Amino acid sequence: MSRSYRRSVNSNAAIVLAAESSQRVESPKQLLDLNDRPLLEQVVADVMTWPVDSVVVVIGACVDAILEAVDFGEALVAIDESWEVGLASSLRVGLDVLARDPKWDGALVALGDQPAIPEAVPGRLIAAAAETRRPATVPVYRYQRGNPMFFDRSLWPRLMTLTGDGGAATLLASHPELVEEVRFPELPPRRIETAEDVADLIAAMRHDTGRAASH
Repeated sequence: MSRSYRRSVNSNAAIVLAAESSQRVESPKQLLDLNDRPLLEQVVADVMTWPVDSVVVVIGACVDAILEAVDFGEALVAIDESWEVGLASSLRVGLDVLARDPKWDGALVALGDQPAIPEAVPGRLIAAAAETRRPATVPVYRYQRGNPMFFDRSLWPRLMTLTGDGGAATLLASHPELVEEVRFPELPPRRIETAEDVADLIAAMRHDTGRAASH
């Protein structure tokens, strides 16, 4: 009887989905100012610190403006020409980039408008994925599933058949047997749409920093 084993040392990457257009502001939300840098640049810089070996950023709307304004560092940039049909299209583009190289075992998938992911989340997701045979590992923030999500390579072909704007969440909700949940005490990280969202996020971060300093 043959058995399949995970490699003792996995090679993992991250995908940042940042192709959608702004719904509540005229200018690209990817360029909203956060910590004196464009929002997307801050998100990519954060993801580059995660325990992964490569980062792919998928953009689509406002490509020229984003390429001109954002420093992607060592991250790879892929363009989703069909971004308007939904999030699943951008996920497919990012996975397609990674799938061409057999060295990648799994991928963390993050959202380009969702900064301030708790520091422990990426590493714990990857560690949990290494201990389970389930192909999807997701964080649960106070009883609510969120991002980033980790997907074993075995699930990529199925993810690449998705359509619409539901992304992977719809598939995982329909197939709980695929999912390993990792629980965290924090609230779900906030997605950013407007400058007001940025101001609220900064205020919340300062509040948390102040509370930590007082203990």
